Amino acid sequence: MPMDVDTHIALGLDQPFPTEVNGRSVREIKDALNVPGDAQYHPCAEAYPRDGVETGTVTKFADWQQTELYGGTRRDLWAYVPAGVGDSPPVIVFNDGAGYLARNGAVRATVVLDNLAAAGDIEPTAAVFINPGLPVADDPERERWQRSMEYDSMTPDYGRFLIDEALPFVEKELGISFSTDPHKRTVCGISSGGICAFNTAWHHPGSFGRVLSHCGSFTNIRGGHNFPYLVRTTETKDIRVFLQSGEQDAAIPLGDWPLANKTMANALEYAGYDYRFEFGTGGHSPRHGGALFAESLRWLWRQG
Repeated sequence: MPMDVDTHIALGLDQPFPTEVNGRSVREIKDALNVPGDAQYHPCAEAYPRDGVETGTVTKFADWQQTELYGGTRRDLWAYVPAGVGDSPPVIVFNDGAGYLARNGAVRATVVLDNLAAAGDIEPTAAVFINPGLPVADDPERERWQRSMEYDSMTPDYGRFLIDEALPFVEKELGISFSTDPHKRTVCGISSGGICAFNTAWHHPGSFGRVLSHCGSFTNIRGGHNFPYLVRTTETKDIRVFLQSGEQDAAIPLGDWPLANKTMANALEYAGYDYRFEFGTGGHSPRHGGALFAESLRWLWRQG
């Protein structure tokens, strides 16, 4: 039986989490950002420009504020359109977009997309890189929590933001229409952006059918530790999921990321999902995910 509300409150589960307890701190997550286990991981071979491969175009929209769902926020977003794009191309959305877009970063997403499309491994695929919001007005407290509110919340809101606001804006500005086939619409992210990617597809499987989660925060930040239970006890949804984590990923008062991702993978297995889990030696960084990025896309977008 579910816990009754009175017990939930009596246990203090309705209260904000402590930032320090038992001599441990949530700030220890920084210890997992640069660990020896990540030294073996480098950007995948497809992350480097190749002679003869046409590059797509990237358009930046700075300080974008056209959102009612997250009113009073501004954010940068970028849209990538590949060379040779056809009508209604597939699209992949990147949370924490600047990091995935960075040409000298761990992932270098547009270069990988260029090379995979040129090799015929994937259809030419558009991409939208979105940063979390920042308050328009000076509000340090909202600035501190806005990313978590958008990414860690287990509500349909972020998916609605993509479906109703961000993607239509990009389509209108660029004169392009993304595919409406959920199997050709992917959400990708790391950490809180990773659980956000899953949460978006979970609430909107008719709009997003592919998930790529790097070091996903399936921990008790805003209740995300409940996803394994929900996966096990809900009729299987038509989404394909690629999870990545590592043995030196974060462990703080809010949860243990390696264990949380293993538990999530076990739940997906139990419920009969089409999923893949890559567990390496790294920490809470995009390095392992970057090394696997091209292979991740081939697997997620394979036929059948």
